[in-house]
Amino acid sequence: MLKPISTPTRELVNLDGVWRFAIDSRAGAEPWTGLLGTPLEAAVPASYNDLFVDPEIRDHVGWVYYQREVRVPRGWGGERVLLRFDAATHAAKVYVDDELAGEHVGGYLPFDVDITDRVAAGERFRLTVAVSGDLSNETIPPGKIEVGMNGKKKQTYFHDFYNYAGLARSVWLHSEPKTRIADVTVVTGFEGATGSVDWTVVTDGVDEARVRVSLSDAAGAPVATGQGASGSLTVPDVTLWQPGAAYLYELTVELLDEGDSVIDSYPVAVGVRTVEVRGHEFLINGEPFYFTGFGKHEDTAVRGKGHDDAYLVHDFQLMEWSGANSFRTSHYPYAEEVLDFADRHGIVVVDETAAVGLNMGVVGGMTGTPPFPTFSEQYAGAATQAAHAEHLRALITRDKNHASVVMWCIANEPASNEEGALEYFTPLVELARELDPTRPLTYAMVMFATFKNDRIIELFDVVSLNRYYGWYIATGDLATAETYLHGDIQGWIDRTGKPIMMTEYGADTQPGVHSVWDQAWTEEYQVDYLAMNHRVFDRFPQFIGEQVWNFADFATSNGIHRVEGNKKGVFTRDRKPKAAAWALRARWRGLEGRKPGSDGSTGAGSGEVTGADGADG
Repeated sequence: MLKPISTPTRELVNLDGVWRFAIDSRAGAEPWTGLLGTPLEAAVPASYNDLFVDPEIRDHVGWVYYQREVRVPRGWGGERVLLRFDAATHAAKVYVDDELAGEHVGGYLPFDVDITDRVAAGERFRLTVAVSGDLSNETIPPGKIEVGMNGKKKQTYFHDFYNYAGLARSVWLHSEPKTRIADVTVVTGFEGATGSVDWTVVTDGVDEARVRVSLSDAAGAPVATGQGASGSLTVPDVTLWQPGAAYLYELTVELLDEGDSVIDSYPVAVGVRTVEVRGHEFLINGEPFYFTGFGKHEDTAVRGKGHDDAYLVHDFQLMEWSGANSFRTSHYPYAEEVLDFADRHGIVVVDETAAVGLNMGVVGGMTGTPPFPTFSEQYAGAATQAAHAEHLRALITRDKNHASVVMWCIANEPASNEEGALEYFTPLVELARELDPTRPLTYAMVMFATFKNDRIIELFDVVSLNRYYGWYIATGDLATAETYLHGDIQGWIDRTGKPIMMTEYGADTQPGVHSVWDQAWTEEYQVDYLAMNHRVFDRFPQFIGEQVWNFADFATSNGIHRVEGNKKGVFTRDRKPKAAAWALRARWRGLEGRKPGSDGSTGAGSGEVTGADGADG
């Protein structure tokens, strides 16, 4: 599914703004049969939960309704007319005037609704969008809904970030030619100074021989041309896309009629680069790469998970200031604008699905003992696996051409230590490799899954550890935590021989709290905690990266262990630096140009660690 953009053959109208808004319990009669009877209005894009002061809206379980009037441009007669939702979390029904025009299940990823036969050029229509934030064991991410003693429904979910819902990304009305380019896939490579750009084009309603492609450099100068639905272009004196030094070519794909007139045209940004795992190294363009950066969240005050370009720019500025070269899209796909920005600025991305919470052991708390098996029809069964596969398919289809995306993360903290994990994940890994054989695969591993009991690591290319020694285990005892962490990493090295990185490590920190002792929640403890981890990382040449949990404080569900959300950010929720931000800046800027662990030192200590409550940090 191609992102709507303005081209010589395509147009779009942005529908962001303030829409009428109501929750289903107050909307009265079915709202798509007329105007919503509501005094409320909601911003799009934004999660709706924090916009209002009414707790019934914030914690609503069920459907909410957005509505506005839309006019189709006069010049769109004879074109395909579509509605594009960059995301509707977590399910949507779309109504044009009084009729259902389309449905979609799955938040965080886009979908189109073709309304060509329902609207007319130059005319207006009433657009109503019903959105549900409900989660069940058949959704990704999963959850459950229960009815409380007061008779009201309550949403329970097994991930540690707030279940924001609504139209959190942009909505578009866009046109396409009826004979069109349906999809483009680009794969790049190079040998010496010569690059290659392989293309595959899927068309709708035209002979595939009528495809023409042309590649231009960053200045717009032509580099190469080709014909056909697939082929390969040679790029002499290629300039590679590199971490910290982005360079983008542009591949223009055109469909031609018999007279060589252009029927449809679509450009794709292309960064020529390669990604490979070789032994214990992660290679970008054949050179070892060491990840420095963060797990992040799409999370800001008032907007919730609403995409905001100002925060996008500022967050990337703070990552650059800190010396970070990468981030993980924990724990769901981010807005495509984020990946476009990463492409243009040379930031490396580990792209993650919304499969977070596939772990009943987390419900068991410190014991790690699940109330029932995770991989069962009670929880993550066949329906969950099917939803996971569909989400994975949509993610790779959307993000496959982004040069910044170097690895797919299939899930965050699944119960990979439980029976049934291998059967659940094997077909998903096979699907991911079929959809994209060019990128490595990983999953972020929960603390319950050790080098002795994990059942699925052999399916994957990179060992990604979420570990909280010194926080959830050995709290305040960094000497013991260091021993645990060293033994853990050594155990994974001995078992796998694969590259190993830390995808989560962190300590909750209340800004402004200080102590001369190793006291949890202080800014000093967060600095010392990170320094302990870094000492251990630097002992292992097999270690390929560190992504701190978290970039910034973020909203979570209600819980006595969370005061105004998760405070593991090195920046506050409004992006003020804690002491740890300065410490990371000093370390990461000092790492530029060298790889930690190059001295090959290891040290002693190995053993299994059991019991932790580290899910989602």
